[in-house]
Order: sequence, then C-alpha cells, then structure tokens
Amino acid sequence: SCIRTEADEVTYNLHVIIRFELELELLEGALRVKELPDAWSERYERQLGVRPANHRDGVLQDMHWFSGTVGGAFQCYTLGNLMAAQIFRAALRDHPEIPSRIEQGDMTILLKWLRERIHRHGRKFTAAEILQRATGEPLRVEPYLDYLRGTYGEIYGLL
Repeated sequence: SCIRTEADEVTYNLHVIIRFELELELLEGALRVKELPDAWSERYERQLGVRPANHRDGVLQDMHWFSGTVGGAFQCYTLGNLMAAQIFRAALRDHPEIPSRIEQGDMTILLKWLRERIHRHGRKFTAAEILQRATGEPLRVEPYLDYLRGTYGEIYGLL
C-alpha cells in the first residue's frame, strides 16, 4: 500500500524509513520542498514497488509535513513497534499463558503486568529507563524481528 496507516506490519517501518530519509534530506538542504513529491514517488517505487497515483496518496497523506512537526515525528512510530515487541516478550517470559488467555478474551494478566511494570511509573522515568526496568534490557531490535519472523516467516518463506 502507498498509505502508511494501511500498511501491513512487515512494510510499515519501511514507510517510516522513507519518510525519515526524505525528512533528513529536507533538513540538511539536500532536497528542496518543491522536489519532495517526485522524490517521494520515486522512493516508494524503488523501495516498496508501488507508486502513488496522486499527491494525496503520496506526500500529502501525512499532516507532519505541513504542521511544523518535521524533525523526528515519524521515527516514534518505529520506536513504538520495537518497544512493544520487547515489552510483550518480557511479559510472556513472566507469564507464558498470556496468549492462551488473550485467545479466551481475558486480558487481565497482561494488563496487570503492564500496570505494574509500565503504567504506574507515568513520567517518573524516561522511556528508555522504563523499558530497561520492565524488560531488563535496553532497546533491542531482535524481539521485533523475531516477532515478524514468527508471524510472517512461513507465509513469505523467510524461515
């Protein structure tokens, strides 16, 4: 999909990477604003194999470009994906029964774990500190990659 919010989990972060690269080029002066729509379409075609039919489905799909939040907004989405996978892995380590409970519609064990390890701290600690305290490790990409491999590996022949 050309639309980030409609992308699957496998390609979602590629959408973010494309935005980050273009954003960086804008901030460094290597890309002019008037060049952005064409650069966007070319990058999407090269990296994702799709070309937006129009600017609405391309560069204009994100409000970040014209709302003044250029300079770091997009990376937060990928960091959130990485953190979520690492946090879920830690919760599973403590409570391996979580998936079967979720299948039954019971979120209580996971919610209790999240409240104890994350929610109760509010803004007392930085995100990095909360992640370290909750999972016992600093931010790592491996839990997210393992999640993607486990979820999509057989489907796409990645195993």
